Amino acid sequence: MPMFRIGEREIEYSLRRSATATKAKLSITLQSFELLVPEQATESQIDAVLQRRRAWILATVQHMQDRAKAQTRVYRFVSGAKIPYRGRMTKLSIEPFDGSLVEVSFRNGFQIRKPQDLSPDSTDAVIESALRLWLRRRVRDDARDFVRRHGDLHGLKPRGIQIKDQKHMWGSCGQDRQINLNWHLIFAPKPVLEYAVVHEMCHLKHRNHEPEFWNLVGRVLPDWEARKAWLDKNEYMLGWEKVEAST
Repeated sequence: MPMFRIGEREIEYSLRRSATATKAKLSITLQSFELLVPEQATESQIDAVLQRRRAWILATVQHMQDRAKAQTRVYRFVSGAKIPYRGRMTKLSIEPFDGSLVEVSFRNGFQIRKPQDLSPDSTDAVIESALRLWLRRRVRDDARDFVRRHGDLHGLKPRGIQIKDQKHMWGSCGQDRQINLNWHLIFAPKPVLEYAVVHEMCHLKHRNHEPEFWNLVGRVLPDWEARKAWLDKNEYMLGWEKVEAST
């Protein structure tokens, strides 16, 4: 990967050319960024974009790293450990049983039953995988409920819903009328998830963020601004980082 130097700091980035792009676009991750440019962009034009946005790039990367430091860290998936769920930190309760697969349920916390012969070396990974699958199914079911609640009433019926692990967005609405949602939205309060679903549903009628789009969002959810504000402020809560305990 090429490096972009800002003062004493070097940040990795990737350059991608697109035949359909009409202007440069930056996408930032924790450790690097991607610069998307029109196919015919020259080296001097690319360098001009980087220099013009250098302060924004540095500030955004630093902001994302600061947010990441505040993210929930999970060292072991054991009874008493906590993960975020619907805007709150929620305890896990782990019990062995005679079954062959990890079972996940929720009642005032996560109730997880694990096979009693599960290898200690693989327990954390197997439980984490089962939790992620359960949470993805939950956000899918919730999203379908919101579509049923608002779709017919406002003439907003998507072709389908897909739950994805999207890096740079909470959702998207394709030209095929398919709605994609980031599964990490399950960590937000349910009204915030509802806002994200309605946001993408409204893109079925308005493909941009012009006033007509926001007017439609407001007709569906009059308090959408408060829900969006929660998402913007608390995005760092939406997930966990599995880390190894230091020895």
